[in-house]
Amino acid sequence: MKQLKTPDDLSKYKKSLEAKHRPDTTRIFICSTGCRALGAEEVCKAFKNEIAKQSLADKIEIVETGCQGLCTRAPVLTIEPLGIFYGRVTETDVPEIISRTIQKGEIIDRLCYSEAGKRIPHVRDIPFYSKQKKIVLKNCGSIDPQNIDEYILRDGYAAFAKVLRGMTPDKVIDEIKNSGLRGRGGAGYPTGLKWESVRKAHGDVKYVVCNGDEGDPGAFMDRAVLEGDPHTVIEGMLIGAYAIGAQKGFVYVRAEYPIAVEHLKIAIEQARTLGLLGNNILGTPFCFDLEIKMGAGAFVCGEETALIASIEGKRGMPRPRPPYPATSGIWGKPTNINNVETFANVPVIFLNGSGWYKAIGTESSKGTKIFALAGNVKNTGLVEVPMGTTLREIVFDIGGGIPGRKQFKAAQMGGPSGGCVPAQHLDLPIDYETVKEVGAIMGSGGLIVMDDSTSMVEIARYFMEFCQDESCGKCVPCRIGTRRMLDILTRITKGEGKQEDIGLLKELAEVTKTASLCGLGQTAANPVLSTIHYFANEYEDAIHKKAAQTSQPNPSSPA
Repeated sequence: MKQLKTPDDLSKYKKSLEAKHRPDTTRIFICSTGCRALGAEEVCKAFKNEIAKQSLADKIEIVETGCQGLCTRAPVLTIEPLGIFYGRVTETDVPEIISRTIQKGEIIDRLCYSEAGKRIPHVRDIPFYSKQKKIVLKNCGSIDPQNIDEYILRDGYAAFAKVLRGMTPDKVIDEIKNSGLRGRGGAGYPTGLKWESVRKAHGDVKYVVCNGDEGDPGAFMDRAVLEGDPHTVIEGMLIGAYAIGAQKGFVYVRAEYPIAVEHLKIAIEQARTLGLLGNNILGTPFCFDLEIKMGAGAFVCGEETALIASIEGKRGMPRPRPPYPATSGIWGKPTNINNVETFANVPVIFLNGSGWYKAIGTESSKGTKIFALAGNVKNTGLVEVPMGTTLREIVFDIGGGIPGRKQFKAAQMGGPSGGCVPAQHLDLPIDYETVKEVGAIMGSGGLIVMDDSTSMVEIARYFMEFCQDESCGKCVPCRIGTRRMLDILTRITKGEGKQEDIGLLKELAEVTKTASLCGLGQTAANPVLSTIHYFANEYEDAIHKKAAQTSQPNPSSPA
């Protein structure tokens, strides 16, 4: 791999790759990350063996990809250029797929996606895919994440080259501000303003950090992007570093994400080899390099100041703000922190222009959002939709609705920091503001669907148990408040509730929310408050049922 010396070298390199591309080759894209849990590695191996056995290597290529989204059908694969999607594939299906589908163009019905009894073989016709708009996930599932050439063939690093060719850092920040991009980690702070703050901060040494500490139960969108398209995150970080004047960056990722770490390491090394990371990138004065920092998997490390402490080698605990990381971050230096999905949005803004980007979404929330759709819904997996898409469209049109003839009851949005959105808000257009108005938050994008058999008191108890376990214990309101709320919720679910418990829960929730040091404690009460707000009858029923039981006369007692 030859090092690229100028932005034009990148264009020439891409053309050389296009010249080698063989459009007549059948390519089988197999999810080899999440689908590994259900046998994707064995399927890949079986394909390679069968292709070798039949001497078809010059006609069929196997591409091991990241997540393709429809996790409920795992292991999944797509066959191009036929555009066929197969799910729940096993190694014993492989010879038939080659002999019938690839060599004769026949569809194997049992492997197709089905809806209402109808087989849908082509990706373009499957509602789960056709009703999405993929910007961040456009490469996930359709390139080999361990091969930088595949990323470059899809205009990879072209946005960065465009920036280097003729944009000043201020102009880059203006473009991000004009796009309306907001942080996808949960709070939704404008990315351009954040970059501008760090650029204006005093200091020669500045840092860029990608927050890949994804700890919400049910959320895996950041993991999927890092596993399936790591170069797009690196390119976003390069543009961010150029804008703020940083020469060093960190990708903070959980050690529980070994595939993401592996693919990141490969991607960083390939980018260095091509001259896209390191000194004098593409022959310019700009220098920037990346380091991976693996976290131990503490939920609180998703909070910026706790994450900074962890990178510095300390225990991941938050500190009061100000000073904010923009002026005093890693080792006291100005530091910009964005999450994985935020950085992955950056290249496409420069490729297509901020005007194109801000035309997608709502007035206050631009672009798309990825949701990890889980729970009581037919099609679980990763979903990317424009901001403003309704909850009903996600759950029913894309997710396929509720299985088992049950009814939609609520969706937990934003993980343990979020809240439960009930059926009456199914037509809510999802963006940062509207979700907050109904008592939840966008969060990182976890979306857990619950049917009418779900106990909302038990759901509140589950999330409170998670928050209590993950509380670092530094501040009293979070340490004691979450403990006491969990005790009360546990008592109610055991049938030992008291009439005053609902009022006590509300009081504890408000104090914990107001007085806690960081976002974990400030949001831990959200599931409690939202379930009490929308499902107070379930709390009362659980308490009164117990009261009624204890007040029943003893049949053995004399009348």
